[in-house]
Amino acid sequence: MKNEKYFLSIDNGTQSVRAMVFDGEGQLIAKSKVEIEPYFSSQKGWAEQHADYFWDSLCQACQELWPKLSIPKEAIAAVSVTTQRATVIPMGEDNQPLRPAISWLDQRQVKTKPKLGKVESALMSLIRAKPLVDLMHAEAEANWIEQNEPEIWKQIHKFLLLSGYHNYKLTGQYNDAIASTVGFVPFEYKTQQWAEQKDWKWRAMPIRPEMLPEVLPAGSVLGEITEAAAEETGIPQGLPLIASGSDKACEVLGTGCINNETGSLSYGSLATLNITSDKYLEAIPFYPAYPGVIPNTFNIEMMVQRGYWMVSWFKKEFGLQEEQLAANQNLQPEELFDKLLTKVPAGSDGLMLQPYWSPSNGDGPETRGAIIGFNEDHTRAHLYRAMIEGLTYALRESKELLEKRSKKTISRLVVSGGGSQSDEVMQITADIFGMTVFRPHTFETSSLGAAIASAVGIGLYPDFSSAVSKMTHQGDRFDPIDANQEIYNDLYHKVYKKMYGNLKPSYEAIRLITSRS
Repeated sequence: MKNEKYFLSIDNGTQSVRAMVFDGEGQLIAKSKVEIEPYFSSQKGWAEQHADYFWDSLCQACQELWPKLSIPKEAIAAVSVTTQRATVIPMGEDNQPLRPAISWLDQRQVKTKPKLGKVESALMSLIRAKPLVDLMHAEAEANWIEQNEPEIWKQIHKFLLLSGYHNYKLTGQYNDAIASTVGFVPFEYKTQQWAEQKDWKWRAMPIRPEMLPEVLPAGSVLGEITEAAAEETGIPQGLPLIASGSDKACEVLGTGCINNETGSLSYGSLATLNITSDKYLEAIPFYPAYPGVIPNTFNIEMMVQRGYWMVSWFKKEFGLQEEQLAANQNLQPEELFDKLLTKVPAGSDGLMLQPYWSPSNGDGPETRGAIIGFNEDHTRAHLYRAMIEGLTYALRESKELLEKRSKKTISRLVVSGGGSQSDEVMQITADIFGMTVFRPHTFETSSLGAAIASAVGIGLYPDFSSAVSKMTHQGDRFDPIDANQEIYNDLYHKVYKKMYGNLKPSYEAIRLITSRS
């Protein structure tokens, strides 16, 4: 008999806030979506957004959900929140934001170095960790606020990630999920707790322990929906808020990827490839493995910054024709962009794109994107397909590195995120990776992952493994086409893998020349 428990998941991503209800078997019952502006920028490289804008969008998403619901709200057993990672919000003593949130897309840095002891600094240099320590100090939002907005820094009561902010607004308590704790904060990823007092991270940034929320494992109760939050959102008062994890961590869980032989590809604003492990492993030295939603597990991740955000970039810069046609024909623009992919053969007639619009996976700050191989036959459709192919080449390269580091072969690939809705994109993925790829029964896997945590939290299932087996289901499969696979394999090995090394001197020269202004 079908389970009568239902779970509300709220997902504050980079480009939208979504509210969804799932049943105990992982089936989506109702959904609402509110598009948001990811950030505003008052200076080059800055990316900020008002915290109350995120909260208002969350409230709107919830209020738009209720009319779509075919069950009484009282049937909802729990709620969980999953959000974009590494977006920070400083809160004052009055429990209000002191300034706009600084988004994970923000690029500002400080020019100072961390105040490490001589022995500590020498040891960091010896093990070649010093460049990463310096980078963490430079990019930590806390350092920028302290140095550039000292009056604001003095007033900070709590220093939160976006997930912690929403949790506070919903429950009135400063609690967050361990698996949501990803950002430039003094967190020890190996132990999955705030760093010990002697840890160098406390000297690399000015955050004090009392500024941080309590972090709890997935499935824990973070608090209950307050009367005020119930009034704004329509969520029933007293409903338990269950800890889950960040959008990426929940996505990995929601695709059913709970071991190191299953790869979870995410085609979102940040394109990633993850495997799950019960052992801590750094795919790139000194770049941490993030907490998995399942307690005491790790998501070993490779990423392409601004991954499928590039699709939005293409639409904005080159897609006016499709946007207008879609509006006139009452279609989704994505349907027309899919048609662009079908107009161009595998390999885009030799047009190749390296998708590093921002540095990824430890690449240096000089890294840029590149498009090579143009000739007079190429069109907008070629550029669009080359972009999708370039992102997929980069993720294949990530897969090979993960296999090398984990000493395990990734034998199964599951693809989720907005980009996975396209059959053409899924086929390109199968052809470039040279293996069958699967799409889950729902592409809303981050919200499903949050619902799985809720199901475990209220005791519907005894553990995460049981919940995953009951709530995740295989959708469509895509097998590689032999002729396409052969073309892609040659282009990958003979062209793509050599692009970064060949172009790096030019990237360095560009950075040197343009930094003079």
